[in-house]
Amino acid sequence: MIDQAKILLLVEDVSVLSALRFSLSIEGFEIAEWIGMGDSPSVAAALVIDERYGGDALAALAGLKRKGCCAPAIVLATNPTAQLRARVAAANAELIEKPLLGDELSSAIRAILKTRKAA
Repeated sequence: MIDQAKILLLVEDVSVLSALRFSLSIEGFEIAEWIGMGDSPSVAAALVIDERYGGDALAALAGLKRKGCCAPAIVLATNPTAQLRARVAAANAELIEKPLLGDELSSAIRAILKTRKAA
């Protein structure tokens, strides 16, 4: 595992969630479970949120922040609009466009963890 850093996946599509869980596990990340009663979001070193999570990923992210979650976030989106890009930037999150290509997501997570560790 990468320094035992837990990555919290907030993805409602079961097939996408399974694929992300599998690929990130192979990359050495520990995946935190949070489906109402699993790990607290505060255990996460980073969040990966699908744009459709909870109907509005950024509203869900704001709710987590109000509850004390300070993990950096990556928002996954297909064909993001300028408005979504602006909202992601305003939330101090990173946007990665789907479909995911190569190791873009794992590289972004590593960069977040490295930056966080240095701070």
